[in-house]
Amino acid sequence: MADTTLATKTYASGKILKTADGAVVFNPNGTRYELHLVVSSYDGPIGKPVKAVIRVAARKMYTVPSGGSYITPIFGPPRIVQGIVRQADPRSIVVHAAGCPIQVNLPNAEAAIDLDDGPIYLGKMVNVVCEPGAQVEFIS
Repeated sequence: MADTTLATKTYASGKILKTADGAVVFNPNGTRYELHLVVSSYDGPIGKPVKAVIRVAARKMYTVPSGGSYITPIFGPPRIVQGIVRQADPRSIVVHAAGCPIQVNLPNAEAAIDLDDGPIYLGKMVNVVCEPGAQVEFIS
């Protein structure tokens, strides 16, 4: 994978719907998604606009020819993220999925990255199977 530079914003815009025990429920702008994300602490507004960096660790990753942009499940912690690569470096990528950028730490094992549809590059569609514990960090 070639080194690249920042292509788009790497934060998601949306609102926090609720908080509970080290987690928040984040609703990205323009979607009905309710992403359950781990947070170290949150004392910000509920139901008001926020900017957040969402991070996941990839268990398995595939390059795919098509299929759209989505996060599954719609309600809960992200398990699968599919979208377009907007930024990449040797250890991570930013995937624009379902209206928000998600920073993905690539898996360590080479066998966990399946390049059946060619190499990873900016604009390439990828499918990421996420490890449990998607995290969020808020930008002030």
